[in-house]
Amino acid sequence: MVATEIETARRLVLGSARVVVLTGAGISTDSGIPDFRGPNGLWTKNPKAELTSNIGYYVSDPEIRRLAWQGRIAWMERRPEPNPGHLALVALERQGRLDTLVTQNIDGLHQAAGSDPSRVVEIHGTMREVVCLSCGERQPTDPVLDRVRSGDDDPTCLACGGLLKSATISFGQSLVQADLDRALGAASVADLLLAVGSTLSVYPVAHMVPIAYEAGARVVIVNAGPTDFDRLADVVVRGSISEALPAVVAEDGAGVE
Repeated sequence: MVATEIETARRLVLGSARVVVLTGAGISTDSGIPDFRGPNGLWTKNPKAELTSNIGYYVSDPEIRRLAWQGRIAWMERRPEPNPGHLALVALERQGRLDTLVTQNIDGLHQAAGSDPSRVVEIHGTMREVVCLSCGERQPTDPVLDRVRSGDDDPTCLACGGLLKSATISFGQSLVQADLDRALGAASVADLLLAVGSTLSVYPVAHMVPIAYEAGARVVIVNAGPTDFDRLADVVVRGSISEALPAVVAEDGAGVE
């Protein structure tokens, strides 16, 4: 990290009254949650695991569903906790600057850290709930995982017998239009767009960056590596998000050296 870049980002953030944040997998890696496509990503190490996130394979192949449920159990047993990056966004909210927090993550760590759920848009859904693909009934994930642990390795809906699935958006499924409209709408009226831990290569949510830029907002990117929209940023901060983001949002300049 370069101190001058952190200080520039901090001044831009603290000079803004309507900050819209977009977070990706990179903000959760320090909580022990690997990304998907990086060198040590889940799908890089186990390409078959990617099939569990494809709705076509999930619906048609019981083995893929069983693999998906076992993966959910393994994830829950890690019991990941929010890290300083998540807490930094809670601090930004308490400063009164955070308008909307759009996350590509499905881990629920923003809410666990203390972010106001009404400000959080989980654009790719959440793994803390399951949904019936037939009747649409939603319920918490834990009771369904208890059924899997007890031997029901491909659980179905108790109400209608339909297939159950984590309430996440899989490949082949459409985003919830209201969530997408809210995310893009927030970007269009932001005075600063803060992109954190995302390569900004997944659409349509990545459109938030050029939408904000073209509307006249400042753009700050905090990420470990290059992103697809670095060219639009007023400043790009490279490095550990858990270290950089708290410094970027610190009102007193703490952590800026």
